[in-house]
Amino acid sequence: MRGGEVLRDALIGQWRYALPGAVLAAGHQAGEALVPVVVGVVIDEAIAPGDGGALLTWIAVLAAVFAVLSYSYRFSYRHAERASERAAHELRLRITRRTLDPRGGAETGRLPGELVNIATGDAKRVGAVHLSLTAGIAALAGLLFGGVALLRVSVPLGLLVLLGVPPLLGLAHLLGKPLERRSAAEQERAAHASGVAADLIAGLRVLKGIGAERAAVDRYRRTSRDSLAATVRAARAQAWHDGGMLMLTGVFIAVVALVGGRLAASGDITVGQLVTAVGLAQFLLTPLSILSWANGELAQGRASAARIASVLGAPPAVAGGDGVLPRPVPGAVRLRGVSCGGGALRGLDLDVAPGELLGVVTTDPKAATWLLRLLGRSADPDGGSVELDGVPLATLDPAEVRRAVVVAEHDADLFEGALLDNIAAAAAKDSAAAGDSAAAGDSAAAGGGGAAEKAVHRAMAAAAADEVAANLPHGTATVLAERGRSLSGGQRQRVALARALASGAPVLVLHDPTTAVDAVTEARIAEGLRETRQGLTTIVVATSPALLAAADRVVFLDGGAVAAEGAHAELVHRPDYRAAVLY
Repeated sequence: MRGGEVLRDALIGQWRYALPGAVLAAGHQAGEALVPVVVGVVIDEAIAPGDGGALLTWIAVLAAVFAVLSYSYRFSYRHAERASERAAHELRLRITRRTLDPRGGAETGRLPGELVNIATGDAKRVGAVHLSLTAGIAALAGLLFGGVALLRVSVPLGLLVLLGVPPLLGLAHLLGKPLERRSAAEQERAAHASGVAADLIAGLRVLKGIGAERAAVDRYRRTSRDSLAATVRAARAQAWHDGGMLMLTGVFIAVVALVGGRLAASGDITVGQLVTAVGLAQFLLTPLSILSWANGELAQGRASAARIASVLGAPPAVAGGDGVLPRPVPGAVRLRGVSCGGGALRGLDLDVAPGELLGVVTTDPKAATWLLRLLGRSADPDGGSVELDGVPLATLDPAEVRRAVVVAEHDADLFEGALLDNIAAAAAKDSAAAGDSAAAGDSAAAGGGGAAEKAVHRAMAAAAADEVAANLPHGTATVLAERGRSLSGGQRQRVALARALASGAPVLVLHDPTTAVDAVTEARIAEGLRETRQGLTTIVVATSPALLAAADRVVFLDGGAVAAEGAHAELVHRPDYRAAVLY
């Protein structure tokens, strides 16, 4: 997708509001151009001959012209503003849908703050093109009407305007090219600065813990200075553009006034026509200034449209599929010859039986990350296959995979809202998938009753999140801050684990779910995990001895492949396994 397509869709999509806005704006400019024409007629038809009746008549005509142009201005920009806001809103929805697409890909190479900046600042700029386009159409209508009016006064004056405007517009377009480039760079650097800021804020607690505040400040200072430099360059380009357009329009108006004055001095036009010519010459400065402004806005809109197109047109990380999983899902997972991540996994063969609690230990964190990505199908392997109940994940729609396989990341975020709502949402989803709509509705509302409520209580007990709720001022109704920052690291982990367990997914993949809890709580969680997930497939990628001891089987990965497997009590006698788990 290209920026031109985004711009075109934004304009065509709101034509019901944009078209009447442009027509009314053109009417306003035509009315503005008509004012000096009427004033000239008043001088020639009423003031010069001393006709009082004609004077009153033409004053009434002038008042009507002002009423019409005032009405047109007011309602034209009301329509244009509505088209602008609706276009920006539609773009935000499209960007959000693309970002949340189960196939992924939109976020590749971008910080979260960058996507937010594109969905807000760039979408607003593209939507604002409706305002600049409406103003530009109105300005062209004013120039055309003014040129025709000047033709009636004097053919040389009219031709001067009508033939001089196209070259002026061409020069304006050339002047807008540097602004377009600098504007694109400005938005890109601003988006990057926003992304870095969001990234640093998200990891503020960790940065303080390791004493890296100075390095973080230096990183953001460099990014901020780059953004400032890009903004200054864009402002300089804007100044050159505006100054150049002002000079061109000023020269053009001066030429029109000079020609009109010479025609009046030679007697080729009357006094009233001279007043009309001078008034129209002064009027022409307004539409030319509007064209200058509209051209700058269009240049910035094109730059923002190109950035939006890069998100909407980003290739998906994984392809869709039309495969079908069996119902219900037994949960047998199989990996054959899987290689990916630049050697993170190399020819990995792994079988997980339905209902098995499997522990996975790896010496390479990158291998753990890629294993989770493959199981959740946020990526496909470079070689080999990943299967669920005999169906290759590559043949399934990613959304279908994630209804059966829930991957709980180590750094999972909580949502702002009540603690219970964070957990109940997963239980409601599970109940709805099972057809228990009543339970799902109750849970979504307030934790409700039925299967969803029981699932929530079981999950909270298994994850020791009931202790977290007991220590909060309002229990499960306590409202959590954004991303759960009002909780400690261990509390946040337990609530996130409870949310994962409440989903009741046929296959649940957990990544280091207890790194921030004490040993006693970890032992309780290990026991609760085994009991809650009885009969359901669970894969725990961790180095916690308590969790690994509770597993039916442990697989030890070294060098991206299976180095050993067996019970935790057996593997702990291996020096390499012991080093990975106990040290």
